[in-house]
Amino acid sequence: MSEFLLKALPLPGLFSVQHKRHEDTRGHFSRLFCEGSLSGFDQPFHIRQINHSCTREQGSVRGLHYQNGDHPEAKLITCLRGEVWDVAVDLRADSPTFLHWHAEHLRAGDGRSLLIPAGFAHGFQTLTDDAELLYLHSADYAPEHEGGLSVYEPRLAIAWPLAVKNLSARDASHPLLDSRFSGVHV
Repeated sequence: MSEFLLKALPLPGLFSVQHKRHEDTRGHFSRLFCEGSLSGFDQPFHIRQINHSCTREQGSVRGLHYQNGDHPEAKLITCLRGEVWDVAVDLRADSPTFLHWHAEHLRAGDGRSLLIPAGFAHGFQTLTDDAELLYLHSADYAPEHEGGLSVYEPRLAIAWPLAVKNLSARDASHPLLDSRFSGVHV
């Protein structure tokens, strides 16, 4: 039996991953990643980088970030502590859901992750203080190929559950989309 149950979400290529949890008197064990078990994902996922974040204050937003050009990346996001509202935005130029977004409520201990394909922007809002996330990336970070969307982008109209606060200077400087934005090619 697979260690994961992949559930397709409303945007093509975006999946919720339910991890099988093994429990006994000692506690529990879950496999967070197995390349072979993610065969339902529409592209190979090889881990190139692992990141960990802790965001101190409830309501804080990180994102919306993406890699473009020759450095697209997929991400597997897992909440290790607290709760977040995790957002994925489809930026694939040829996608029927171009500029559509979907959010999942992730919480520590729920045994779920969000599997985000290349060509999506990603961000999240903390629903608790001291929220920690683990990110598995399919590509090395390439700052010269990084892009960002404003969390206030009217074409997206993201319904953040709390008032947005604590944007980094970089995230606050992401411009609104203009008519020339045609998406990313993956």
